[in-house]
Amino acid sequence: MSYPLTRLLAVATAGYGVFALVRPDHLPKAMEAGPSDHEPLEQLARGYGVRDLVISGITLFGPAPGARRAGAVLRIANDLADAALLSTRTEDAKVRAKVLTATLGWATLNTLALLRDLDGDPAR
Repeated sequence: MSYPLTRLLAVATAGYGVFALVRPDHLPKAMEAGPSDHEPLEQLARGYGVRDLVISGITLFGPAPGARRAGAVLRIANDLADAALLSTRTEDAKVRAKVLTATLGWATLNTLALLRDLDGDPAR
């Protein structure tokens, strides 16, 4: 099975990974972080960039359907972990809502894509 929707989202995730490595300052800006939190959040963004490129690579180039499924499940699990981690780093309800919308929204999209792709997989 080719997992077309899952792989499409993996390409988008890889794009974010590159963006996070090139512009790690996006995360403290999105979190509306104070000056003392900028560097730690930039480091976290760089980690996200590397992580997302690796997971996208597994999803896109995994040698077997199981590897592609594993990549998708890792993506979803990481989005849920990001929601838990980042939403607790702010007291601002607006920022928390923005973080949860992005992370849980991406987890939902990836889950729906994987389920749709699995629905068409006779070897599931």
